[in-house]
Amino acid sequence: MPATPRSSTDVVIVGGGLAGLAAARRLDRAGLDWVLLESADRLGGRVATDVVDGYRLDRGFQVLNTAYPRLAALVDYAALDLCYFTPGVLVRRGSELVRLAASVRPGVLGASLSAATKLGSRLDLVRFGALVGRYATLPPARLLAAPETTAEVALRQAGLSHAFVEELARPFLSGVLADRSLETSSHVLAMIVRSFARGRIAVPAAGMGALPAAVAAPLPAERLHVSAPVGAVAPGTVQLVDGPAVRCRAVLVAAASPLVPSVPLPRMLALTTYYHSAVEPPLAEPTLVLDGDRRELVANTVVMSAAAPGYAPAGRALVATSVVGPNPPPEPVVRAELGRLYGVPTDGWAHLTTVEIPAALPAAPPPQGRLRQPVAVGDGLFVAGDHRDSPSIQGALASGWRAAGAIVRSLR
Repeated sequence: MPATPRSSTDVVIVGGGLAGLAAARRLDRAGLDWVLLESADRLGGRVATDVVDGYRLDRGFQVLNTAYPRLAALVDYAALDLCYFTPGVLVRRGSELVRLAASVRPGVLGASLSAATKLGSRLDLVRFGALVGRYATLPPARLLAAPETTAEVALRQAGLSHAFVEELARPFLSGVLADRSLETSSHVLAMIVRSFARGRIAVPAAGMGALPAAVAAPLPAERLHVSAPVGAVAPGTVQLVDGPAVRCRAVLVAAASPLVPSVPLPRMLALTTYYHSAVEPPLAEPTLVLDGDRRELVANTVVMSAAAPGYAPAGRALVATSVVGPNPPPEPVVRAELGRLYGVPTDGWAHLTTVEIPAALPAAPPPQGRLRQPVAVGDGLFVAGDHRDSPSIQGALASGWRAAGAIVRSLR
């Protein structure tokens, strides 16, 4: 990739995460001239994979959902060699792991109803199934036209008991949204649950870093610039920190950034992922394990190598564990909790690394409306990122695509 971008172009994209790459795909398809400037030494933003001693360690626990519409439009799932997780979750309740699945695929939810009466009452499970079915089957426009509240209020308005919310919904959603308080918009909740019910959860065999690489693959490499931090943007100009200004007709800042003062920075939520290696997998299936005992320390844990064997060397298992919040506990405390959650000794596990991400996801409290915040700032400036749509991979991709469409219309 060239060290110095061209001096003038139609559009400068600042940020090489998923939003910026999706925007580049649409601008390229439209035949506009563009360059992308990324301050890091790689593309992908928050989505990346480090290979350490034969382990594939994603930058925090991340998965992709096959129901994300913009994802399916931009990448070939077959080329990603997806490795799938089991539908549903296992919930630690005392001495037992209780299974619950929620899906529109035939038979999945019904099997849960007969097996999971220890998660709240049978009425809870019926109401939960009705809520998931509503989110999964109603058109998105109807879901986003419903009165908006918080995720917690929406769950309780659905008639779910306090025990069901605290022992299943809060542990699961806290890991998905990085929000243990469940103050996230009910509209975000509806779209997230819809995706989980309609799609499958997976990781690429080569790690989540393969996702931005796949989005970027069709783009001309000479227009993608890494290690190119931007110091300032203004109408018609982007100033590099260590280089000349680039003149342009439009600027897209594809990240939550102070470069556009008129767009308030979102409050960012923290997640921490602990990676451990074990000789024997503590669970023989790739299923998310939640803590239903209300200890509120671990959000979720999963044996990554049970889904994607290439995530660990032969003869080893890789366990990823997520904790929500800005003050993660010491690793020995987490390891002790994992012994309780899996019901196996963890003294012999090796701690590979702890990945702290202070800005993992943008907070999305009400009002979020139809999950489409404005992307045009004025004077040829545009913004994109998951803070403009929903806090998810889908939100980042959709926002970048939408912002590029606005740029194409404005320039033509």
